[in-house]
Amino acid sequence: MKYKLFDEYITLQSLLKELGIIQSGGAIKSYLAENTVLFNGEDEKRRGKKIRIGDEIFLTKNQTTIDIVEPTQEEKHVHLEDIKEKERVTKLVKTLNQENKNNRSSKKTKTKNSKKPVRFPGI
Repeated sequence: MKYKLFDEYITLQSLLKELGIIQSGGAIKSYLAENTVLFNGEDEKRRGKKIRIGDEIFLTKNQTTIDIVEPTQEEKHVHLEDIKEKERVTKLVKTLNQENKNNRSSKKTKTKNSKKPVRFPGI
């Protein structure tokens, strides 16, 4: 299997999680304890091991080899566009949430001030 790496590196834990081999980050410890993972032919037990382009991971449990390859220029361009779009949407959602929060708090203030309970002296 080939994995296209768009960043400088990926950790072993993140790689296995992204490929669906483990379900969560916490599962990596037991996975590494129960299974042999070979990093460029050597046994690897560190979940934070940095994996870079050109490295090879071999999972003995299911006899799978994962080759870390460099994406093409077109794939890099598409990846950068996707990141920009996610950032744009995130910024837009934050702005809308802040506006909604401000609108709700101003409505609460108006209703609070107009419906204050009557206070009697000595109570």
